[in-house]
Amino acid sequence: MPCECQVGLSCLFGGIIIIVAAGVFTFFPVFLDLFDYPWYISLCWLWFGIGCALTATGLLWEIFGLQKGGRWHNKKASAREAQDEEAPTPYVMIHA
Repeated sequence: MPCECQVGLSCLFGGIIIIVAAGVFTFFPVFLDLFDYPWYISLCWLWFGIGCALTATGLLWEIFGLQKGGRWHNKKASAREAQDEEAPTPYVMIHA
């Protein structure tokens, strides 16, 4: 069974969550003067960079369509929809 991971979406949303979390942790030294250590601020920038890299990777993954086929990309169903098939005969209710 092929891997059915949604790599693009996972990277995209995971990166956005990490960026927001880095912003929340940066709030403390910037506005409250708590944890005002150089190493703490460097870690916030590091996590912000990781979030940006993940978001960019997910965005490019989705734009270029690099997701392999699986349950979420059912090529047989989309091929059936593309064909001009005759509609099924409707059922007729017989009242007795």
